[in-house]
Amino acid sequence: MAGVITASEPSWIGPFTGLSPRQFSKLITALRREGADPVRKGRPWSLPLEDRVLLVAAYWRTNLTLRQLAPLFGVSKSAADRIVDHLGPALALQPRRRFRKNTVLIADGTLVPTRDRAVAASSKNYRYSTNHQVVIDADTRLVVAVGTPLPGNRNDCRAWEDSGAKAAVGTTPTVIADGGYRGTGLTIPHYRRHKNEDLPPWKEEHNASHRKVRARIEHTFARMKSWKILRDCRLRGDGVHHAMLGIARLHNLTLTG
Repeated sequence: MAGVITASEPSWIGPFTGLSPRQFSKLITALRREGADPVRKGRPWSLPLEDRVLLVAAYWRTNLTLRQLAPLFGVSKSAADRIVDHLGPALALQPRRRFRKNTVLIADGTLVPTRDRAVAASSKNYRYSTNHQVVIDADTRLVVAVGTPLPGNRNDCRAWEDSGAKAAVGTTPTVIADGGYRGTGLTIPHYRRHKNEDLPPWKEEHNASHRKVRARIEHTFARMKSWKILRDCRLRGDGVHHAMLGIARLHNLTLTG
């Protein structure tokens, strides 16, 4: 059965990947170089690599069920399922290992509603969610690391270390965060020691500057959550982690061109 959606028609690439055709071509080249399309024994994939990547991106972007999405690509639901399982990890963002001198990073956690209760927990948004610690470069706004997901009831100061985000960035760069990261060693706003204390003007000025810079990670979350799977993830196990990492990689590609 012929599919309706195909990467050979450039008009489908932008809506489902957020990338231009040139950026999408660079992604495919990188995936082949990374070994995402090896020669397999047995039955070959029913779709070329370009269409398989587009299928995974469309799944993340629209959050349609695979039963709904598979016919649009001319494959069975089980074949679409195998494609997502195979390419999801291959599309994952690799954490940055080296940082420029005087690099400033921004860290924060975001909740992703997740139906697999083995990895999620009821959280402050009153839904079963996972807590994802994300770190971006304050200058370029590129995602540099994403921690492993933790149950949504974990507070950020604990999740920062438990998720591996702290280990991923090391101790070289300066990392700023909000007031939820007390005791972590990150740069957080000045806060009142007791409710009747007034901060001096210079601390208020520092806090205003801190908020202005830290808002960049909130903008990153807003752009990443235009991918609807991060609003209600049906994937089980590591699926939500692979989706978060893959979307972070696509987000970075849109910024770097």
